Amino acid sequence: MSLFGLSTSNPAFTGYFWNNSGQRKTRGKMSLRGVVLKSIFCLLLVCLTAAVMWKLFFDGVEIKWFTTGGILIAIVCSILISVKREWVMPLTIIYALAKGVFIGGFSAYIHKSYPNLPFQAVIVTMATFFIMLLLYVSKIIKVTQKFKSVVITATTVIFIIYITSFILRFFGIVISFLWDSSWFAIVFNIVVAIFASLSLLLDFDYIDRYVGKAKKHYEWFATWGLLVTIIWLYVEVLRLLKKLAVRS
Repeated sequence: MSLFGLSTSNPAFTGYFWNNSGQRKTRGKMSLRGVVLKSIFCLLLVCLTAAVMWKLFFDGVEIKWFTTGGILIAIVCSILISVKREWVMPLTIIYALAKGVFIGGFSAYIHKSYPNLPFQAVIVTMATFFIMLLLYVSKIIKVTQKFKSVVITATTVIFIIYITSFILRFFGIVISFLWDSSWFAIVFNIVVAIFASLSLLLDFDYIDRYVGKAKKHYEWFATWGLLVTIIWLYVEVLRLLKKLAVRS
């Protein structure tokens, strides 16, 4: 069973991408080594631009519009990747740079008020990633169709809530539990972080299925997909830590 024809909560790992190779001709097949190297490269780009934004912020530069521009460019890149699959490599790199700008600014703002929270969020995100990888490799948690359906349904609902909140803010309407530090807001944030973590299992499963089968350039789709989930997880963890800090 799937939701809207999807087999994973991450758009990069749906049949739309993997079953439609387009006209691009590439030599070789997708390899785990290729995905790992490309993912490390893109994560370094995220860190690089995040560090630049961090420095600019603490040098007194107003970075609000840089941060906003970063998230908008990342969204545009994701949309273009879905319609221009042959551009996946350059768009994934631009996506990584743009998300680094967003994360750098977002993290710097929080660090100013709550020192060291971003570093704690990085540690939690990394630990969660490796724990999920261990759970997947050891088969302690099996990625069954029922498991996929639950995660997909939950993440779709979360996505709809966030999009609705984003649109309502233009009309001056704020969904308070998404942004305040009430216990309900904290519980909601914990649930979102849990499903972001579980989405990693679905990502691992899809990469595992297509290693040695998909075309070589699909390593970039895998890289983009992992970036989407890892950055989502980091943001949710950082937001959660901030809410807990406010209440402490």
